[in-house]
Amino acid sequence: MQQIKLNPRQRASAEFLYGIACTISIPGAGKTLTMATRISLLIKKHNVSPESILGLTFTRNAARSMQEKLIPILNEEALRVKLMTTHSFAYSLLKQEGYTFEILSGTEQIKFLRQIMKNLKIRHIPTGLVLSEINLSKSNMVSIEEFKAVHADNETMSAIGAIYDYYEKSKKKKLLKDFNDLLLETYNLLSSDDEVREKYHRTFSHILVDEFQDTFPLQAEVVKLLIYNGKRTSFWVCGDDSQSIYSFTGGNISNILNFDKIFPDCQRFILDVNYRSTPEILDACQKLIDNNVKKIDKKLQTNNKSGDKPVIIEAANEDDEAVQIVNEVKALTQKHGHSYEFKDIAVLYRANSLSRPIEDSFKQHDIPYHIENAQSFYQRFEVKVLLDYLKFIDDPDSHEGDEALGRVLNIPNRYIGKTLINELDEYCEKNNVSLYEALKRMPINLPYLKKIVRKFVGFMGQLIKDKDQLEPAEMLYLLREGLEYDKFISDDDVPSIDNSKMDNINQLTMVAGKYKNISDLINYTETFREEISNNKEGVSLMTIHKSKGLEYPVVFLIGLMEGMLPHKQGEIEEERRVAFVGMSRAMERLYLSHPIVYSGKNMKRSRFLDEILN
Repeated sequence: MQQIKLNPRQRASAEFLYGIACTISIPGAGKTLTMATRISLLIKKHNVSPESILGLTFTRNAARSMQEKLIPILNEEALRVKLMTTHSFAYSLLKQEGYTFEILSGTEQIKFLRQIMKNLKIRHIPTGLVLSEINLSKSNMVSIEEFKAVHADNETMSAIGAIYDYYEKSKKKKLLKDFNDLLLETYNLLSSDDEVREKYHRTFSHILVDEFQDTFPLQAEVVKLLIYNGKRTSFWVCGDDSQSIYSFTGGNISNILNFDKIFPDCQRFILDVNYRSTPEILDACQKLIDNNVKKIDKKLQTNNKSGDKPVIIEAANEDDEAVQIVNEVKALTQKHGHSYEFKDIAVLYRANSLSRPIEDSFKQHDIPYHIENAQSFYQRFEVKVLLDYLKFIDDPDSHEGDEALGRVLNIPNRYIGKTLINELDEYCEKNNVSLYEALKRMPINLPYLKKIVRKFVGFMGQLIKDKDQLEPAEMLYLLREGLEYDKFISDDDVPSIDNSKMDNINQLTMVAGKYKNISDLINYTETFREEISNNKEGVSLMTIHKSKGLEYPVVFLIGLMEGMLPHKQGEIEEERRVAFVGMSRAMERLYLSHPIVYSGKNMKRSRFLDEILN
């Protein structure tokens, strides 16, 4: 086995053999390397069978990354180690035990819930909110009965309780399971069947869990049932309480804070040497996180050479903030300057909507970029739909306008099915007319559908008639109001601070305010081509949550204002941890920026900046 260079604390954690251990790791301290080394030592040094090692990760990407680290050390044995997420593990366990079911997820789950709400005649509650409450209840092991009892005095939550009940019964009839059902069923099976539980105790003698700070109660309970406290077994977890940022999906920081109370005989290791960042960046991170009360005390240390202090950027507004960042990026990437490449730079933000001004400025200055694991602003569904409406209204008789209308004809849902769409296509072809003309002329037999189409045609006709008298922002306002678009968008929007569709369409309305006619706005948004906005060699743009586990020589953390970071909907200590995660991605240079005015409103700069500067 090749020798892997670890520091004494990493080595002690990796070489821990039997029993229960918790490894607390500061950012950039080699947690993944330590976990990979531990697995390789178990196999190569202690002759543990690869099949008896279970490594649970927070994401599938993390599982793949771990396996890639093991392959050079273990060769084919690396492929025999069970590395997966808790949900994947639960799925494979249930299938192995003979359970028959299909997975209900994504858009199918939303459709399934929407049908249930229709059956129950509940229309005033967003489907996304219902889904979020159901998921959180399961994550926290709250039964339907408990949910109903807790929310008995709340009309909205009581209605969600009724939907939840119907949802569970409907799934059971159809042999469907959502993702958290996989964990619930696994928990129920392992806790009630001694024989099955003992089988998995014999199968897995060494269990490792990564990112333990982000586990939710249900995950933690499933893992506990897998632990067999035998003579030659181990349960080893790693994580960082200061990077616990997933409470919105059920993540519970107490799982790692109280680990030694849950397992009194556990051994704790602290990896406190950072190999990523300069002392100045770590000093700023330390000053910030020291303000949290719920934490494990640790000192962020590094032997890296000294660098520049974090730079604070104060901007007049979000557009000025973007321009200042463009100027810094240009200076950093000039051949005779610091000679960074674009791919060395990341712009991080609390919410997706904050990418819009940055994308606009980068495009105007030909700075290549890509959005990490997400869509460019003008490619986001809720934005594209409104742009298609504008495209049609601007030129209803053109081929482009016709195609745009075709894309949004049933958005929001007008119950226009495939039959009517086929009839419209035939009518267009036969009479050589546009889709809009076909909607106006073609006879429709079903009275309810005829009424819907007439109303839509009338509404569009008025907007087309008034387009030269209305500015784009005014047109968007009328569209949003007439289509009840905000309600439609909010319905599917699972509550999430970092990806609000409403914030995105508000940003589009702001952009529209800069143009006097629709054509100019459309022409501008059309210039966002793939080669600029999806260039993997360009600057990385992403939410702070998406940046977890990544590192960049240069990081810009933007939008540091009260209400955004910390977010008005977030719990303050978790928001501080979010900022900590963003800052600790930086290796050499860190920029922290805030606009004085955002979306036309005066904003107070984030308290986090004061804590860092104190």
